[in-house]
Amino acid sequence: MEKCFVDKNSIVRQIWGKADTVLFIFAGAAAEFALNKAVDWLYFTGRLPADPLGRLFSTVSYSSRIIFSDEDSALKAIDQITAIHSDVEQNRGTKIPGWSYRDVLFLLIDYSIRSFELLERTLTEKEKSEVFRVFCRVGARMNLSGLPGNYEEYLIMREEHLQQNLTNSKFTIDLYRQYRRHLGRLRYIILKQVQLVLVPDTVKQLLPVRKASWIKPFVVLYKFFRLIKAEKAFKMALLPDAYKTQVLKMDVAD
Repeated sequence: MEKCFVDKNSIVRQIWGKADTVLFIFAGAAAEFALNKAVDWLYFTGRLPADPLGRLFSTVSYSSRIIFSDEDSALKAIDQITAIHSDVEQNRGTKIPGWSYRDVLFLLIDYSIRSFELLERTLTEKEKSEVFRVFCRVGARMNLSGLPGNYEEYLIMREEHLQQNLTNSKFTIDLYRQYRRHLGRLRYIILKQVQLVLVPDTVKQLLPVRKASWIKPFVVLYKFFRLIKAEKAFKMALLPDAYKTQVLKMDVAD
């Protein structure tokens, strides 16, 4: 029997096994990608501004693929991510900052926890530590330096990264313009509202959006529809056609 990269009973599989939770993780990633001081690296290839949703879904899809793969397949996927970044570095003739790799790893940990807690329940410290350990295994395989040794160290480093590595730049404004163009007005409004109830205060203050949030009652309503398993129509209505199949395939949790 093949060994799984993530244990089948792990909380990480519960989190990443529901498409709507993954979409909330995507929303948080969309905010921080736009604010990250190293976002120019994603502009270098031209892929992010040309197809911001595709680029972000690619990041999320790789994470999902790793989480639900056997050990060997997951390691191959991680090595593929490393090779892609190495090619970009070679083409640009300089190295991607180590802290920017850690930023992506850290935000995936943070929004995995925040999204699940917003839609499901509060996680225990043990469960949060499990989320941390899984993603740190990914970082270790990528040979990332300076990774925290435990969840408590991660929380300190995460806060430092939020304070030091984010800014509202010309790339931020352009990316949000692209989000609106690719999502359409209604989905774009919902994206911004989800971000306001999901992201840390440091991120929220830098976002190029109005800070008033009205979506919380709708989140409560959505959780009710989720409880009676009647939420699929909402997901189908909110998803861009190009990504419906891809996202719904992420609904693998029991």
